[in-house]
Amino acid sequence: MDMNLEGTEPILCSQIIRQVDQHLIELLTSLDAAEWDLPTIAPQWSVRDVAAHLLDTALRKLSRGRDKCRVDSGRVQSHQDVITLVNRLNHEGVTVYRRLSPKVLTQLMQLVCNQTADFYESLDPFAPAAIGVSWAGEMTSLVWFDNARELTERWHHQEQIRLATNRPSIMTPLLYHPVLDTFLRGLPHAYRDVTAADNTALLVEISGDCGGQWCLVRAHDTWSFTSDLPSAIVSHIMIPQSIAWRLFTKGIDRESARAKVTMTGDKTLAEHVLQLVAIVG
Repeated sequence: MDMNLEGTEPILCSQIIRQVDQHLIELLTSLDAAEWDLPTIAPQWSVRDVAAHLLDTALRKLSRGRDKCRVDSGRVQSHQDVITLVNRLNHEGVTVYRRLSPKVLTQLMQLVCNQTADFYESLDPFAPAAIGVSWAGEMTSLVWFDNARELTERWHHQEQIRLATNRPSIMTPLLYHPVLDTFLRGLPHAYRDVTAADNTALLVEISGDCGGQWCLVRAHDTWSFTSDLPSAIVSHIMIPQSIAWRLFTKGIDRESARAKVTMTGDKTLAEHVLQLVAIVG
């Protein structure tokens, strides 16, 4: 089996965030008044709420990341601490910015998106990031991974709006593949408590032109990605790209997702992929 395996190289995507946000501005500008109040697959969030969240997180990134502004006190020592803090900040931000008119919100979004794109592109991708990617088990991360995580946020929330308003998806190889690659970097952490014999190999495949193959191998009590396909694959799971982003962001229930994936070999091992959550909260 000849495959180009992924998961071992840095994801350098800062310029892609600018493109995703350009699509976002065009999308928000096209919505009519009724569409702003449509429900999305994000629990209890309308299109207006998701847009407010995207504005809030971009403003926070500039304030904390670029301007080094620290207002919230308290120690963050665990992933649960991160969840508690992020849930509070998200709730506060949506509560405030959902009050803005669509025109004001969109104009502010355009301003802040241009500035955040400049900020992401100015950073050394291999320097330490201000925050870690906690859902991947990292309390400290490199900038490239933090930027890639930000791409997943900007992409999947925009996709929620597109799904709610019946707008064309931005599920293209250029924009969506790095999102999938970033999501799957959480698998080693998600499998940390899954025991198996050394050299046990799990092949994860996202089908479709935006997808790819990632191979997780167990060695010395740790799961990690390999760039070389092992001679024996114990378990293989194939997930359609159409549901992959929803699966990893709690946008589809596990039973519905399970009915759409294909598993061969050790299905118990493969099913754990369905537990991956690549968002905070």
